[in-house]
Amino acid sequence: MKQRLEQLLESGRQSVMQAQSDAVLQEVRVQLLGRKGELTALMKGMGALSAEERPVIGALVNTVKDSLESLIAERSAVLREEEIARRIEGERIDVTLPGRRRQLGSLHPITQVTQDVSAIFASLGFGVAEGPEIEKDFYNFEALNMPKDHPARDMQDTFYISEDVVLRTHTSPVQIRTMLKHQPPVRVIAPGTVYRRDSDITHSPMFHQIEGFLVDHNVTFGDLKGILTAFVTRYFGAEIGVRFRPSFFPFTEPSAEVDMQCVICSGKGCRVCKDSGWLEILGSGMIDPEVFKSVGYDSDIYSGFAFGMGVERIAMLKYGVSDLRLFFGNDVRFLQQFA
Repeated sequence: MKQRLEQLLESGRQSVMQAQSDAVLQEVRVQLLGRKGELTALMKGMGALSAEERPVIGALVNTVKDSLESLIAERSAVLREEEIARRIEGERIDVTLPGRRRQLGSLHPITQVTQDVSAIFASLGFGVAEGPEIEKDFYNFEALNMPKDHPARDMQDTFYISEDVVLRTHTSPVQIRTMLKHQPPVRVIAPGTVYRRDSDITHSPMFHQIEGFLVDHNVTFGDLKGILTAFVTRYFGAEIGVRFRPSFFPFTEPSAEVDMQCVICSGKGCRVCKDSGWLEILGSGMIDPEVFKSVGYDSDIYSGFAFGMGVERIAMLKYGVSDLRLFFGNDVRFLQQFA
C-alpha cells in the first residue's frame, strides 16, 4: 500500500506538471483526488490492513493528498500567470500608432443649399421669415389670388386636412403673413418645407422651397431681373447665362420663368437640357395688385416682385444629381460626398 501511494504521488506530480491549461489541470485533479479518483480507490483497500498498519498508511494518505493539492495549486497559479502574459502580449497597444479618427457628420446637402442661397440673398439685403407648414386656405390660396374655383389650384396637387386647412403647397403664404404684419418697404425670403401630391425622379410629396419678395416705391421688373441674375451668377458662376421667359402665376403679373445655361453641356445641348442648352431654375414676377388688396397695400403707391425656387432642384443642378429621391434616401454613401 505504501509503495502504491508513493507511485501515485510521483505519477500525479508528472501529470500536474504536464498540464498546459487550467481545464486540463482540473481533469487531472478529478482523476487523482475526485470521489472516484485514484486516491479514493486506494483508500478503500485500507480495510484489509492490520490495526498497526492503518495509522501509518492513513498518515501517508493525508500526506499524499496534501502534496497533490499543493502541486495543483502551484501549477494553477503558474498557468494563470502564463495566460495573463499571453493576453498582455496579444492586447499590447503601440502608443506610437495614430488614433482612430471618429467619422464626423455634416450638414445634409439640402440644408447646405438652403444656407448658401439664404446667405446670398442676405448679402442683397433680404431678411428671413418663417411660417406654419399646416396652413389656412386663405393664406395658401385666396390671398394669393386663387379663390376656391380658380383653376390654378389644380396646379398645386394639395393635401387637404379639412376644407379650409391644408399642408402648404408653397412658402408663398409667408409672403402674405409678413405683409399683413409689416408695412413697406419689405424685403424677405422664406425658406421652408412644402407638400404636394407628386412623386417621381424629379418630384417628391415633401420638398423644400425658398420664396422671396420685395415691396417698395417704384419697384420695377428691371429690379427683379437684376436681383435674380445676381443670385444665379453668384451661386453657379459668373460665366453662366441667364434668361427670362414669359409665364403665368396667379399671384404675379407679368410673370416669368428664369432659365440658366445648362451646367452639364455649357449651353451646347444635351439629354439633361433636352438639347435646348437651358435649364429652368425658378419662377418669378411682379406681385399682382389683387395680392396687395388682400394685405391692405395700396398698389398705386407700392409695387413689388416675388420669386420662388425648389431647393432640391437647385441642389440637383449644383451637384449634378439626376434623381431627387437620393436626397431623401439617407444613404450614407451618397451623403458623405457632400461632407
